[in-house]
Amino acid sequence: MRSSKNIAVFASGGGSDLQAIVDGCKLGKINAAVAVAISNNSKSMALERARAENIPAFHFSQKSKKMFEDPQKLEQAILDTLLEHHIDIVFLAGYMRKIGARILQTYKNRIFNIHPALLPKYGGQGMFGINVHKAVIEAGETETGITIHRVDPEYDTGEIVAQCTVPIYKDDTAEALAARVLQREHIFLVEVLNEIIIPSYG
Repeated sequence: MRSSKNIAVFASGGGSDLQAIVDGCKLGKINAAVAVAISNNSKSMALERARAENIPAFHFSQKSKKMFEDPQKLEQAILDTLLEHHIDIVFLAGYMRKIGARILQTYKNRIFNIHPALLPKYGGQGMFGINVHKAVIEAGETETGITIHRVDPEYDTGEIVAQCTVPIYKDDTAEALAARVLQREHIFLVEVLNEIIIPSYG
């Protein structure tokens, strides 16, 4: 019987959150292991990071080598991969695609997303990456933060699991704020995975 949980990490970009989770597991800060990495972007650094750690890494999109033109077949291929790797928890770390209904049902309440703002503000379609930080600064906010929430069929509307705040300084650019939030993300997601998410499924 497995003593720790298997995590699947979905990422579309640089994969620094993926690396933080991998490092947290290796250092014993998270009682789990990253068992698979999935990306919709064949050039994602997340896939390279996973392969460097000998973690199975897969590109799934309608442009992938297997040419999943049928969205249902694409979703089934992703779900089959999760099941084959005995995944317990799915963590979205900068993943730019909605999760399909079949996966949501199979992993009900076990799919989590990290968002670089204090939801319910600054969430929804188009609110990702630098767009979020620009919106927060333009609105004159004095603080922003990070939200980890369960994933449901809509963007950024699932149950909030945990939040933390990050200050906004008067001379902040969106890029400077993004860097500070990301630095905090790497610590926060390890804390939440270990203290809230993993124990819930122990």
